[in-house]
Amino acid sequence: MQVRAACADDAVEIARLATDLGYPVSPVVMLDRLRGLLPRPDHHISVVDAGGILRGWIAVEHRRTLESGERVEIVGLVVDAACRGGGIGRMLVADAEQWARRLGFEAVSVRSNIVREGSHPFYERLGYVRRKTQHFYVKLLAVD
Repeated sequence: MQVRAACADDAVEIARLATDLGYPVSPVVMLDRLRGLLPRPDHHISVVDAGGILRGWIAVEHRRTLESGERVEIVGLVVDAACRGGGIGRMLVADAEQWARRLGFEAVSVRSNIVREGSHPFYERLGYVRRKTQHFYVKLLAVD
């Protein structure tokens, strides 16, 4: 198994893993997303490849906001359910942290849904500290 940069050819496997985590997406839509994000220098997407089968992926973003300035945030992390607890998530987070260091950042942030109880101790074991709890709202807009 190796950590490597994601590529457009990974769309089917990345979509499979995202769907397994509860974020259903077709390979066609995932390919479109990858094509939009992979060339961007403010995004970093890596995968763990086990002979052509992806065992996990991570997406990291260099974010710029008015209220908190610049930061690097893990915006997606998925490990194949059959492989959890085997170090794949740790490898992917280490890769994300390395990317953040190369950009000159001293910290990485991550948000974890309250229902993902298994991920909370995972991040804490890696040295991440809970800073706040928040609600997430969505309003569907009418399309003309």
